[in-house]
Amino acid sequence: MANIKSAKKRILVSRARAERNKSIRSGVKTAMKKVFAAIESGDKEAAQAALSAATKAIHMAASKGVYHRNNSARKVSLISRAVNKMG
Repeated sequence: MANIKSAKKRILVSRARAERNKSIRSGVKTAMKKVFAAIESGDKEAAQAALSAATKAIHMAASKGVYHRNNSARKVSLISRAVNKMG
């Protein structure tokens, strides 16, 4: 355990950031699962709605620094291609 005050603060801050990042990542995963569930059911309109919500969540995560911008672009591309492939 840290003895120095600044080290104790770093531990607290890193824990808080890790919790925040975990929550944001979980939200992105849930949004992506909703897109794939809508695709699986064959509902194009629901898939489009879920796609826009998921895209927003992914871009927000990237802007907060949770994901690298290339990682977020890759995720958006993956779900966009899947929705567009529906026909």
